[in-house]
Amino acid sequence: MDWFDLKVVLNVGDTTLTPEELTLLLNARGGYVRLGRKGWRRLQFNLTSEEDERLARLGLNARDFSSEPQRFHALQLADEAAKKFLTPERVEKIQRRVSELKTRVAPVLPKNIRAEMRPYQTEGYHFLAYLTANRFGGVLADDMGLGKTLQTLAWLAWLRDAAAGGTPAATLPSLVVCPKSVTDIWRAEAERFYPGLRVRIWRGEPAEKLPAERERADLIVINYSQLRFLSPAIANVQWHAAILDEAQYIKNPDSQTAQAARALKAENRLALTGTPIENRLLDLWSILAFAMPGALGNRAHFLRRFNAQDDPLARRRLAARVRPFLMRRTKTQVAKDLPDRVEEDLLCEMEGEQRTLYRAELKRARQLILGLKSNKQLNNERFNILTSLLRLRQICCHPALVDGKLREAESAKVAALEDLLDPLMEEGHKVLVFSQFVTMLDLLRDTARLRGWPHFYLAGDTENRGELVNEFQSAKGGAAFLISLKAGGFGLNLTAASYVVLFDPWWNPAVENQAIDRTHRIGQTSKVMAYRLLMRDSIEQKIRALQKQKAALMDDVLGEERFAQTLTLEDLHFLFAE
Repeated sequence: MDWFDLKVVLNVGDTTLTPEELTLLLNARGGYVRLGRKGWRRLQFNLTSEEDERLARLGLNARDFSSEPQRFHALQLADEAAKKFLTPERVEKIQRRVSELKTRVAPVLPKNIRAEMRPYQTEGYHFLAYLTANRFGGVLADDMGLGKTLQTLAWLAWLRDAAAGGTPAATLPSLVVCPKSVTDIWRAEAERFYPGLRVRIWRGEPAEKLPAERERADLIVINYSQLRFLSPAIANVQWHAAILDEAQYIKNPDSQTAQAARALKAENRLALTGTPIENRLLDLWSILAFAMPGALGNRAHFLRRFNAQDDPLARRRLAARVRPFLMRRTKTQVAKDLPDRVEEDLLCEMEGEQRTLYRAELKRARQLILGLKSNKQLNNERFNILTSLLRLRQICCHPALVDGKLREAESAKVAALEDLLDPLMEEGHKVLVFSQFVTMLDLLRDTARLRGWPHFYLAGDTENRGELVNEFQSAKGGAAFLISLKAGGFGLNLTAASYVVLFDPWWNPAVENQAIDRTHRIGQTSKVMAYRLLMRDSIEQKIRALQKQKAALMDDVLGEERFAQTLTLEDLHFLFAE
């Protein structure tokens, strides 16, 4: 009911063109077409800049028009700009349908939710209710630490209350899919805010046990690996709601995880993520392909339409498309009571063996780069170049990361960390220290033992995450929490700390922000200080400078892998220059 099929009507000055020829021209989307004796022709739309701006407000681009009807949502076409392009009868029909949509859904907080919700959290809960009332799926894309889990639990309570009138949905359980590190958080948050909800954490049992467990649970929580393992069994049953937490896990639409998620059958679909665009625009398409299939069209059309480098209004067109189905709030917008957050780069000086090792590796990399004359040669050598980049970054951390025999070698970063943490430990502060290299964490654990610092350690193979977090939060006095950046980037609430150290900065700003958000979140009462340790005159400092120059990469929040893939020959000459 909410989708309209629209087609283009052409008014062409050349009266010699047949309808068939006009169709060919329209389908060429601005490209040239040979029309027999009439030669090569193409369509150029006679649009003013104001008209193009109006199309952008509708999420449209004239270059995407073809002879086939295109499907648009009523809310997308409700903008006043539509009156410029549609017949009055069509505009009236769209406006009538929009007036029937429930754009203002504001149910009271269910009685079985035991929480004082902040105004923006209530607004988020109302947004989820609005999605349900209109039979939409959607994305709640609040910054990390703003309480997406609580908002979702309130929505689940409202769903269950609404379905309690004897409908089949009243007895259906809901499903949460999340990273393994977050599964226990769902149970803990439910016990705290929605104690009447029967939560079942899936521990890897065979799929045959699923029917029996569905009878005994209101909410089943599985991790993304289990989603792949249980598919298609888990897709053959109906769910009241299917919720993807940390939905960036399905950012690759071709992955088995994303395919398994799209196969789920649910009356309500919701994606939760603080980073709806982590690496590229396709991330957002993949998430909405689960939450609201069809909202962004097919994949090829989406990439052609919204990833166009020569369309300055592409992002505005995309915003118009997703606005009805996505809510995004940042901390600066809504969490006015959060304390300040200050980020600072601390520069270290390489000396001795570390500097010698770094210079030798840099020399090898330069020799490799000097032999490259074209981007084709660059692509052939890209693996070797990225390997050199990795080794240089590892040497910046500690020589032992590239040679295990050098554990006793000096590291300027370790010395800087000792200077930074010594007074903080004495003053009784808690500090989070992140590294992407587990070997580096092991070295830092040795340092903590030698210095007598109380410390905690979390890497990918850590099992007792919940207990570890509770111990750190309740520990008296100062303590350092050594955390793997990948393993601890989400699912941790560590507000007892007010200092964060990024020992080896990750080139994806979103991942760094997630790390800092472990402590800069609701419940934090102290100003948060975040330090990046950077080696002066090194590859680290240069990539940081390169990121700032590449504004487009920063705007798209490109991840490390994507960043590396987009490096040009010119960029590499800059990175490895004297």
